[in-house]
Amino acid sequence: MSKKGNNPGRFRKRCMVALLAASLFLGATGSARAIDFKAQGEWLVGFGAGDASLIDKVRDNNGKHKTNANDKFAAAQRIRLQLDAVASEALSGTVFFEIGDQTWGKAEDGGALGADGTVVKVKNAFIDWLAPRTDLRFRMGLQAVALPNMAGGSAVMDGDVAAVAASYKFTDNVALTALWMRPVNDNYSGWDDNGNTRESNYLDNIDLFALSLPLTFDGFEITLWAMYGMMGKYSLDGLDADDGNNPWGRPGRVGTNQWGTEDGALRYTLSGLYPGFNATALGGTSKAYGSMFWAGLPIAITAWDPLNIEFDINYGYVESMGRFDVSKRGAEVVRGGTERQGWLAKALIEYKMDWGVPGIFGWYASGDDGNVKNGSERMPSVAAAGNFTSFMGDGNLAWAPNGDWYDRGLSYAGTWGVGLQLRDMSFVEDLRHTFRVAYWGGTNSPSMVKYMSSSTAWADGYGTNDGPYLTTNDGLLEFNMVNSWQIYENLEANLELGYIVNMIDKDTWEKSWMNDSFQKQDAWKAQLVFAYAF
Repeated sequence: MSKKGNNPGRFRKRCMVALLAASLFLGATGSARAIDFKAQGEWLVGFGAGDASLIDKVRDNNGKHKTNANDKFAAAQRIRLQLDAVASEALSGTVFFEIGDQTWGKAEDGGALGADGTVVKVKNAFIDWLAPRTDLRFRMGLQAVALPNMAGGSAVMDGDVAAVAASYKFTDNVALTALWMRPVNDNYSGWDDNGNTRESNYLDNIDLFALSLPLTFDGFEITLWAMYGMMGKYSLDGLDADDGNNPWGRPGRVGTNQWGTEDGALRYTLSGLYPGFNATALGGTSKAYGSMFWAGLPIAITAWDPLNIEFDINYGYVESMGRFDVSKRGAEVVRGGTERQGWLAKALIEYKMDWGVPGIFGWYASGDDGNVKNGSERMPSVAAAGNFTSFMGDGNLAWAPNGDWYDRGLSYAGTWGVGLQLRDMSFVEDLRHTFRVAYWGGTNSPSMVKYMSSSTAWADGYGTNDGPYLTTNDGLLEFNMVNSWQIYENLEANLELGYIVNMIDKDTWEKSWMNDSFQKQDAWKAQLVFAYAF
């Protein structure tokens, strides 16, 4: 009897499998010769210390207790890898992976012993193509979308979203872009805010349609843009982790801070219902869809180089989709409106010099008028990314070793501010410094406090795109210092120091009917990040 390894039939089968595998490999490599694969990415490894909370202790029915028990020190890393498959100038595809953020030692992130976490995410995945024999370009898929902006980033939309974008360049000076985005759809499981069941995935989509007309001339840029949206009556309910056994206790409902998606907080930023309100009931609506609208006018003037001037004005409106009951001074119940509309103006003036770029910036946004019945006068947003500063704002790598210290991508809603900066100062080769100081004030009426549930309700929005709720009596003073050392062409050491002086007015927020008080503190962070980019 032949040995198992010498069986002629088995040998022939192995040869056939090997030949088939070889032919598949050769066929794959042959077809891939027409495609040019390109890779680029970024590795971040960082270490830092900080405390981003503006509240130290709270005294309530449970006595005096500390509100923030997060670690003061953390280490973490993040990898972003982009692969482009380029067939020609007219056709390409892109996939963008993200691994992280991985906090060292945290099992959920894959940073604990063994490092076996499942933290690989598809950040973007889209195709670019050019209509044959035209200059009409399309981008389709999960992509990064930033609405036109100047001076301090987008206060409306700058995030990853499923979209189709079409752009056409008429001349060197005039172009047109049309955009359809679907940030939310098919997330509603059937539970509404009052615990009633409906059809799942029914009337739960948000669709946004935008047009922008960029005009570019010598030393002058201006873009006219507008965006219309339609929001299904259950679209915001679908953003939460539903629990049919306890509909009032599930995340995202009144009295909690989980208000939406990772990029943005739509239940918060699209509605007049602030999470700190002492709300007791949510009313429904007979409307199937509600309307939304935004418009902007960003302008940049470089004609007087080295002087640079940037200006941006925005307006936003979201139709009311029902009403809510809120307690006034802990007693009288008032019916509030969910309509939200407001405006924002922001500007930056810089002067380029040999050693750096000094500048001044500022903004003013409309705020709530003190009457909850007519909705909110704060400008709504989808996924804002304000970047005048890098602690309250979304600047300098948009990353922190502890998630609690992340830069806040704020919409500026309900605030005003003014700041000074010295950008890209360099006195030694390969070493740059940027220093900023900014004062944040509030434009919301202090009388809005009578609808709040606690003396710390001003912080219930902290960490979302709208940030803390500042009245005209409140303020924050922020300092940023960013130092960048270009160790090699592709390796940077980035040291950032941030500090926020807390000027929240305790007399405005600590009221007798609230039965609690707070001890405020300043926020701070210090982080060293090594960034390898290729």
